Amino acid sequence: MSSLPKCPKCGSEYTYEDGILYVCPECAHEWAKDAAVANVEQDSVVRDAYGNELHDGDAVTVIKDLKLKGSSTVVKVGTKVRNIRLVQGDHDIDCKIDGIGAMQLKSEFVKKA
Repeated sequence: MSSLPKCPKCGSEYTYEDGILYVCPECAHEWAKDAAVANVEQDSVVRDAYGNELHDGDAVTVIKDLKLKGSSTVVKVGTKVRNIRLVQGDHDIDCKIDGIGAMQLKSEFVKKA
């Protein structure tokens, strides 16, 4: 098994070394060997729509009406969500909203309360 890091752009595990760079053959992304550690630390920071850093257990407020896919329900502006949990992925907040249930939100549509 390879000890090389996965590609920070596409997540491919087929990276290889080329001099002082790591290269991804799938997306052609190149990055410095010493930058691999810095990218992991930067990716773990989640920020709200106004640039405030979010942490597990924070309370946030929705800043835009959000339609729920596959339903006629809407999460209204100003809805307060407590005890968020940060996860990896496109929708980086996992939460439970009163009256709706468990769902995932994008951090760009919330502000820290």
